[in-house]
Amino acid sequence: MPDSDTEFTSGATELPAPIRAVPLRHPGRWIAAAILLALLGLFLYGAATNPNYQWNVYRQYLGDTRIAQGAVVTLELTVAAMLIGVVLGVLLAVMRLSPNPVLRIVSWAYLWLFRGTPVYVQLVFWGLFPSLYKAIALGIPFGPQFFHLDVQNLSAPFLFAMLGLGLNEAAYMAEIMRAGIDSVGEGQREASIALGMSWGQTMTRTVLPQAMRVIIPPTGNEVISMLKTTSLVAALPLTTDLYGRARDIYAANFKPIPLLLVAATWYLVITSVLMVGQFYLERYFAKGATRQLTGRQRRALARIPDGGELE
Repeated sequence: MPDSDTEFTSGATELPAPIRAVPLRHPGRWIAAAILLALLGLFLYGAATNPNYQWNVYRQYLGDTRIAQGAVVTLELTVAAMLIGVVLGVLLAVMRLSPNPVLRIVSWAYLWLFRGTPVYVQLVFWGLFPSLYKAIALGIPFGPQFFHLDVQNLSAPFLFAMLGLGLNEAAYMAEIMRAGIDSVGEGQREASIALGMSWGQTMTRTVLPQAMRVIIPPTGNEVISMLKTTSLVAALPLTTDLYGRARDIYAANFKPIPLLLVAATWYLVITSVLMVGQFYLERYFAKGATRQLTGRQRRALARIPDGGELE
């Protein structure tokens, strides 16, 4: 008969039986996915076999040089308008948060005007700008003029489109910037003031760099939205953009459906590239904001020996 010590030792070495975990089944998900895939397949098959789409015309104009040139103009207009919107939006946001009541009122009035009227109406007014103002002159009243611009002889629809889109975008970017600035804790401002920084230095050196992780995601969405909003510059009129080129072509061959599909394809490709860039930009500015380790950080930690330090 084994003694008690032997029984205790043998019992301690026995491992518990493994747990047989049965994964929870979700048949509803598979059924819903199958239904959606079937509906998508039916739609794609119907579109591919529908002669009214005129896929031969679509393939003919997909790589047309006029369409490609229009895409370049659309990108240039998007970049220029967003630069105006971002720079002016930062200025308006700082004015909105300024202790100066005059600056706050001017900023609020700007946002009220440009956010309260449709962008298409604003672009129409910019197209009629030469009819509203014959010339722009700066100088002393009843005295010499330092600057004179004859608006009647100025034919620059791209310039007016850039200004119209950029000034409208600045109103929305100002609210995005203000939300990002407000997301920074009050203690950061108090610490900067305690270090002897002025209000402007506190904004540029402390608040705005930390607010970027809140500002970047909606700003990326605004860039994508601006790319699509450029199709409204037909109100000026400006016909050298992507949609304008497609419209001119189908006005000549009377085949709007395939040309609209061509323009939509180009818009989809460009927005897809912008979305990828936005993803990496958000990930860059999100460093330190989450406890989840990146792949590079996990690989670095894996090289640390037990009880050692990272080389």
